[in-house]
Parts: sequence; C-alpha cells; structure tokens
Amino acid sequence: MIEPMTRTPNANVGGGRGLAPNQKQWQAVQRRDRGADGAFVYAVRSTGIYCRPSCPARKPGLEQVEFFPLPEAAEQQGFRACLRCRPRLARLRDPRTAAVARVCREIEAQIDADSSKSANGDASEAPMTLSSLSSAAGMSAHQLERAFRSVMGISPRQYADARRMRRLKSRLRKGDDVTTALYDAGFGSSSRLYERAPAQLGMTPATYRQGGAGMKIRYAIVGSPLGRLLVAATDRGISALYLGKEDGPLESSLRKEYPRAELQRDRNSLQGWVGKILEHLRGREPNLDLPTDVQATAFQRRVWEELRKIPYGTTRTYGQVARAIGKPKAIRAVARACATNPVSVVVPCHRVVRADGNLAGYRWGLERKQALLEQESAGRGEKRQRTGVK
Repeated sequence: MIEPMTRTPNANVGGGRGLAPNQKQWQAVQRRDRGADGAFVYAVRSTGIYCRPSCPARKPGLEQVEFFPLPEAAEQQGFRACLRCRPRLARLRDPRTAAVARVCREIEAQIDADSSKSANGDASEAPMTLSSLSSAAGMSAHQLERAFRSVMGISPRQYADARRMRRLKSRLRKGDDVTTALYDAGFGSSSRLYERAPAQLGMTPATYRQGGAGMKIRYAIVGSPLGRLLVAATDRGISALYLGKEDGPLESSLRKEYPRAELQRDRNSLQGWVGKILEHLRGREPNLDLPTDVQATAFQRRVWEELRKIPYGTTRTYGQVARAIGKPKAIRAVARACATNPVSVVVPCHRVVRADGNLAGYRWGLERKQALLEQESAGRGEKRQRTGVK
C-alpha cells in the first residue's frame, strides 16, 4: 500500500499532457517505451521485483505497481532487480539523479570493502564522510545532501546504515550465526550492531534470526465474500490473514512469511476465530478485536497498533498515521508497514488511503480494498440509522 512517487519524470517518458506523473509512467510501461529507460523504474509488489519501462515481462495491474526515480531507491524499499531487463544497467537521464546513483554505489562498494576487512580481522566501518562522497560526485556537501534526500528520501548516512542492516538481515535469514552475520555486514563490533538493532530490527539479532523457529502455527483456508481466505494462528493469536483466488499461492505465502515455523492445516481448532472474521467480512461483526501473534519491527508494531485505532467505516491518510505515531516525515515508511502487514482485516491497513482520497495499492488487490471500505461504510450507515445518530 505504498503511494507512487510524486517526482515529475523526464519529459521524454511520454503520455498525454496534464496527466499525473504516475499515469505518464504507467503509459510508458504499457508501451514498453525504450525512451523511458533511465527516467524511472517500476516495481511490482506481488513479485518483489523492479524493472525498466521497456521490460518484455508480462505487465501487472497498476494497483500492484510502484515507481522509483532510480534502481537504488527501489532496492531501498526491498525490491530486487529483474534478471531479464537488468534495470541497473540503464543510463540515467537526469544528471542529479545519476550523481545520487553514483554515490549510492560508492557507499555500497565501501560496505563491501568493510565486509572484506572484517572477514580478515581488520577494522571495519571505515568512515564515509559527506565531504568525501560529495567530492567524488562533483558537488558540494550541501548540494549532495539535498539531492540525496530529494531522490532517496533519506541522507547518505542513513542509506549506508540501511544497506548494512539489510545485509545483516539477509545473512540472519539464511541461518548465519549473529557473529558471522554482523561481520559480513561490515559492523566492526557487536556493540555497534546492538546499538542500532532495536530501532532497525525491532528486536535483537538473535531473535530476528529465528524466522518463526519454535512457532507452531495452525491454519485454515475457507471461502469468503472476498474469495479464498487463509487464517493462521498460534495459541496466542492470529499470525496471518491472507486473501486470494487459490489455496496454493496462499499457502506458499504463509511458508515464506514463517519459513522456520511448524505449520499444520487444522480448521477445527480455528473455527471460532475464522467464524468471527467471516462475520466481519459480511458486515455483521464491526468490532473485530482479535489477538495477534506476529513478527515485527518496533516501527511496524507502532504503525499496526495505530491502524487498529481507526474506527470502522472511516479512513486515514498515510500522513495522518505518520503524525499520529510521532513520525510526520515517515510517510513512505508507514506505507511500507501497511504493505507488509501479515494480518490484513484484523489490522485494517485497507482503511489507509492517499492524501487525495484515492486508493493506493493493496496487497490483495484494489477491488478487495474497495469492497472492504464500501461494506464498512454501508454498515456504519445502517448502525447510525438504527441508533438515530445523524
């Protein structure tokens, strides 16, 4: 549920005059316009992959797409480069964007070097000063800081920290012990890692590494007003709620979410919770107050807790949610937390919309998001009529 970027693309992207930037970009993607390569990339939420506009791959629906000014910005949000069109090789059109891309790659190269030094027992995390980075980019430090924040939404230092943490997460998910993972990610000591872990992992590295290990999750898949419904839970609460057309992809998503958990299909033990969710989807149970048991970072938990405060039949914008949790500038991070919510409906991320009131992407499709909001709005109106509230 992340809103597309609002930065105006290069003029040669194409599209009719007066169209919103995302519409121009979408038209370029649909035409597989080679002239748009290097002006932006597009990412597909359902696959986690980003491409150049001319990519010959089958095109997704617009509700699954997000646009970024350069590959590094897409990767910062967790997307992987398409192996078919190799978007990182496209020549960037905008000089300032190209300069930011060069700095990103300089930072990545430095992190790789730090990793090699750590593996050899040398000191790592060599200081990357804004001065040295700006000099390589042919800008002043102030110009680089402004350009980087404009394109990437964060500072060069924050980008470096995020790349290290991303590398750490990857190693932990693959099963590396914490010590091996922290040195591979370029952290010079465990103390430096544990200083940053609560803010960026939301838990200790050892806990993050578990990937659901030790969790016993039961799940059921049933028919619902919005298609097939998967509900998974531990004894403590709901761990996943997915919507789709077929059982197979839903089960695959559950295994991906909890790769090291013990999964068991068991409809009988979940009948109570499943029944309440179905009643909610039919508009007969407005207050769906069910316990949850999910893995999350501290930031994700703050966002999801705020979403559960949104009244039935109403909506909030991403900006309003960001302000409510005390992070008014973290609009994109809020959107990402909504997009990664594993317990949809119970945590009602469908109630968050764009600032202009339009619906942004929804993991389970915009049609389902629209249907949920219409059902809730109708149910809220009926309740007002019965109670005499105007």
